[in-house]
Amino acid sequence: MFDRLTIRIFTIFLLTIAFFLTLVMVLPELDSRNLTYLANKDKESGKVLASQIEKDLAKIPKDSFRWWMRFIVVMDNYQKTGQVLFIVTPNQQIITADTKNIDLVKSFSEKSHDVDDPAKKIYDNQEIIGPFLIHYANDEYQLFLLQPASDIQSQFVNLIFDHPFLLLTLTMLASSPFLLWLSWSIAKPARGLRLAAEQVANGNLQQWPELEKVGSYEYKATGASFNHMLRELKRLQDLQQRLFSDISHELRTPLTRLQLATSLLRRKQGESNEVLRINNEALKLDSMIGDLLSLARNQHDNNEIREFKPLDILFKNVLDNAVFEANQIAKQFSIQNFPSNHTILCYPEALCSALENVIRNAFRYSNQKIVVNFTIQQQKVTITIDDDGPGVADNELEQIFRPFYRTNKARDRESGGTGLGLAIVANAITRDNGTVKAEKSQLGGLKIVIVLPLQKY
Repeated sequence: MFDRLTIRIFTIFLLTIAFFLTLVMVLPELDSRNLTYLANKDKESGKVLASQIEKDLAKIPKDSFRWWMRFIVVMDNYQKTGQVLFIVTPNQQIITADTKNIDLVKSFSEKSHDVDDPAKKIYDNQEIIGPFLIHYANDEYQLFLLQPASDIQSQFVNLIFDHPFLLLTLTMLASSPFLLWLSWSIAKPARGLRLAAEQVANGNLQQWPELEKVGSYEYKATGASFNHMLRELKRLQDLQQRLFSDISHELRTPLTRLQLATSLLRRKQGESNEVLRINNEALKLDSMIGDLLSLARNQHDNNEIREFKPLDILFKNVLDNAVFEANQIAKQFSIQNFPSNHTILCYPEALCSALENVIRNAFRYSNQKIVVNFTIQQQKVTITIDDDGPGVADNELEQIFRPFYRTNKARDRESGGTGLGLAIVANAITRDNGTVKAEKSQLGGLKIVIVLPLQKY
């Protein structure tokens, strides 16, 4: 469901709003008016002040007349300008010279009562800090400080912190219909274009007039260009198919006559080098025409359907045939790390033919040994085919996949090849979104490296 563009875009916007909702819910925790614990430096300063007051209070007898008045005198000696000190007794009585803020201190002491972890809180333009421990007459007292706030928020920020849900609720209600409409209007023509592209990928070149009628101006213009492209592709495909048919007829007919004439000449005059040479060249020409037409069909004929195939089932017959052929010609053929439980999306016949083509080339040019290795990594399968033959020169490794290209030395015309085999291989692998390249083999010959993407089925 989330692969649909409409759902995806709407979900993104919805998640964005939800993010702001979460942010608004978290922001109050960042409000400087909230209870916050002191940094180590402020905590130590408070403890030092409490220690100094404690030393002076130790000189006051517990049962002396109006001993709490003498507490106030001691506190007055240590409080700074604009600062007021409060001492809370064990029975929750508050000793201070500033009686108008007693309720404020009492409220704060209920929230912050751990002397090991003092805190502070802002009330309007004042802040209260504490508690700090003071020992007096074998009892524990708590010291609080009231002073001007060092970080006062603006009224606008306070309003945001005080009404986050109202603001966010109105924003969501106002924007949700527009977001849903925007998502739908963007996704609908894009979905139609995707469906048309999938049909083209499957070989269906019919036009899609509705693409020119749905969506905004940009989508309509894209639909018109897309249909124009389909018309041109259809025209070129028809011309090419007609050309291939003409080539097959015009070349194969005189070639058949030439082979028939060669057979009659051999019957009348017997075997000769000239007749044998004519026959061999005719066979090569017939093979070249067949390979050329095969390459053209693979490039433009999409009659074969792409399928999900397990690798072990897909290549089993090809590798079994290769093992059998190796035994017949007395060559060493080994398969390493043959995979299982991995699936690929491909044109099965074309891909198997490509692998078989590469293996047969390795049989043809190898001296004794051929190794096929499979490696699974990062959702890709890498297939390497090594042989111990004469190999290919470094400057020709990138050229051997070109049509009609043949190397100058080992893999030349005398081997009987047409120069189209590896071009057919490259085309088949490219159709399956893979890559193929040639390298020097550790066995001394040529290594063909095929990389194909794996698919989850």
